Amino acid sequence: MNIPRPEHPEPQFKRDNWVNLNGEWEFEIDFCNEGREKQYFLRDSLGDKIIVPFAPESELSGIGYKGFMDAVWYRRAINIPDSFKGKRVILHFGAVDHEAFVYINGVLAGTHKGGYWPFSLDITDLIKEADNYVTVLAVDDMRNGKYGTGKQCSELYSHGCDYTRTTGIWQTVWMEAVEEQHIDFFRLTPVVEESSLAVELNTAKSGDCTLTAEAFFDGKPVGKKTVTVKYGHTAFDLKLDKLYLWDLGQGNLYDLKFTLSCNGKVSDEVKTYFGMRSVCFKDGKFYLNGRSVFGRFILDQGFYKDGIYTAPDVSRFDQDIKLSMDLGYNGARFHEKVFEPLALYAADKAGYMVWDEYPDWHVHVDDFTCLDELIPDWLAEIRRDYNHPAIIGWCCLNESWDRGPRKLRQDDRLLETLYRVVKSQDNTRPVIDVSGNYHVITDTFDVHWYEQNPEAFRKGFEENNGVFVNFTDRQSYNNTPYWVSEYGGIKLPDDEGGWGYGNAPKDRKEFFERYKGLTDVLLDNEKCWALCYTQLYDVEQEVNGLYRYDRSDKFTAEEKKFLKSVMTRKAAVEK
Repeated sequence: MNIPRPEHPEPQFKRDNWVNLNGEWEFEIDFCNEGREKQYFLRDSLGDKIIVPFAPESELSGIGYKGFMDAVWYRRAINIPDSFKGKRVILHFGAVDHEAFVYINGVLAGTHKGGYWPFSLDITDLIKEADNYVTVLAVDDMRNGKYGTGKQCSELYSHGCDYTRTTGIWQTVWMEAVEEQHIDFFRLTPVVEESSLAVELNTAKSGDCTLTAEAFFDGKPVGKKTVTVKYGHTAFDLKLDKLYLWDLGQGNLYDLKFTLSCNGKVSDEVKTYFGMRSVCFKDGKFYLNGRSVFGRFILDQGFYKDGIYTAPDVSRFDQDIKLSMDLGYNGARFHEKVFEPLALYAADKAGYMVWDEYPDWHVHVDDFTCLDELIPDWLAEIRRDYNHPAIIGWCCLNESWDRGPRKLRQDDRLLETLYRVVKSQDNTRPVIDVSGNYHVITDTFDVHWYEQNPEAFRKGFEENNGVFVNFTDRQSYNNTPYWVSEYGGIKLPDDEGGWGYGNAPKDRKEFFERYKGLTDVLLDNEKCWALCYTQLYDVEQEVNGLYRYDRSDKFTAEEKKFLKSVMTRKAAVEK
């Protein structure tokens, strides 16, 4: 049987000695979440089969159950390769929604909370000489309002902007072997003006070692440095002989290899990559590598008709970016979901800008205690994604409607705290407290406005000196760079069923007039540094995408050429 999603899942942290554990696992739904009391972790088998890493709601999983599953169990045998002998065996999970309990041979190896972020466990001391089994319990009470669930529907059936849920394992599971002293974490910051890369690196154990960093571009060496690691940490600048900028449509990436040596012996080797680029705001505009760039973003929700949260194969990430760029877009809001690292790698390679978001919907933003989940989540998100050059900004929350059991008003302290936490972890990128509403403290002020009449759309900006602000009783413009980060959402008249924003155009001619009219308003607005159109493709009942849910075309080649000409008009005046 072929292994689904066989590629290494983390291109920014690769070792050669690893084993992919995707494929057929035993599986069972635990509707009453009573399996721990009944000691399912000691069972010799479970009642069904599932294909990992696809969630049980998806057709690709072989299960396809769409109802609520508050708890699910997984089990499979694991074979320890000879190359792992004498080393520490690390078990990795790309993502398990939401709380995971991992057992090795019936013994609890560890737990993890956070349905969108990776975690790993050292299972060496639990491995036996003969047969070994891993059992996983995933618990997901996604209606409790304490943690983000993105666009997963909190009601039984999908509706509106909420879609099919994702439960349990939904990213790759793998093992790797390491020495006791190995590289644990590193952080890479491009310093373009000095043609250097700032490196911070931690090792697993305290102790003196040497670290060699070697940078390559197109296979040729362009930088090398050896430093001492003391107390498990080092920080240094890696000077580059030649500077190749990461830019729009030009995903120039350097390869980087870290070699850790202890007592004259190599103890670890990790391969990664980086991009050299600078981002900042100045005078109301966005600058990439010192050049003013207009952001032509599109909303990408990271859903797949057959895999739901999980792409069926890695080519889908490149495909979606190409579909976007073919229509003239230069970036996306990766919306209400933490995308797989390989999706960000695709953006890195393509020179495609990304706003990285937290999947905050269904969080009770009136409850300050939600920070118990949100802060660890954000620390995990930045730890995983900081090194991606494609990410040009962080978005803490999206549309913080007054949620909660009694629809209490958002707690502004919650938004301010999240903003300051994210900013403290990364001061090289802009941070949005909450996209759309209701802003408290933000580096760039954005609004969502789905007005469908181009003339009314234009008038709304003209009457407010180019800066339209909605919910004026709750937020006010703070004179930071301004943009409209959701607009459009137009449904084609021949899209049967489903919904789009406002009234559908009466014919395709009216669609193109509306698309051009709304977009021209934003391109003509000197106060706007960017726009973001809703959306790249349909998702279930929301049929306002520029492609269908399966990514098939809605438009002819000539129509797509027109759409691109509309969106790229301002590219000619970027300086």
